[in-house]
Amino acid sequence: MNSTFKKPVKTDQELLNAYVSTTNQEFLGQLYVRYIPLVYGLCLKYFQQQQSAEDAVMEIYEELTDKCLKHEINNFKSWLYSVSKNYCLQRIRSSKPKLFEELNEQVVEVEPFLHLIDAPTDKEKERVLKTCMVNLPKEQLKCITGFFFEQYSYADIVLMTGYTLNKVKSYIQNGKRNLKSCMIKNLPR
Repeated sequence: MNSTFKKPVKTDQELLNAYVSTTNQEFLGQLYVRYIPLVYGLCLKYFQQQQSAEDAVMEIYEELTDKCLKHEINNFKSWLYSVSKNYCLQRIRSSKPKLFEELNEQVVEVEPFLHLIDAPTDKEKERVLKTCMVNLPKEQLKCITGFFFEQYSYADIVLMTGYTLNKVKSYIQNGKRNLKSCMIKNLPR
């Protein structure tokens, strides 16, 4: 009687946990191989070139080695989809030429508008923004940082934080309002 014993297949979460606890690339590699067709298909959809999609699959894997250690991941497949999509969009955005047009005050509204999430234009605004961000509740800070500074979508933030979509939208909206209020109070007039 010749019986063959198979090793039990590890779940995504088991492989992910093993990678996070050991940083052994073998675990992450086994996990990523399961989803290469998904990642490749997504990249091919965005880049519409086989070579670009293949390159992206490898570059995304390289990014995962760090990102898996930094983020709390509850559903690897969904999280990987979001990371891959963001990677593709970011690469497409960075490859497009940027067009600049000189503006004068007659074309633009004269009343100053303080857009709080754009990069501050001077050191004082930057200092005040950092101070105000530190004072945000942690949920608002997490969502504001993910959305505006790390360029994540609502769906990505939902996956990474476990908050509901409505909560994410609420935290971002309230966070923006709190930042605006704090900055108005703390910026010299």
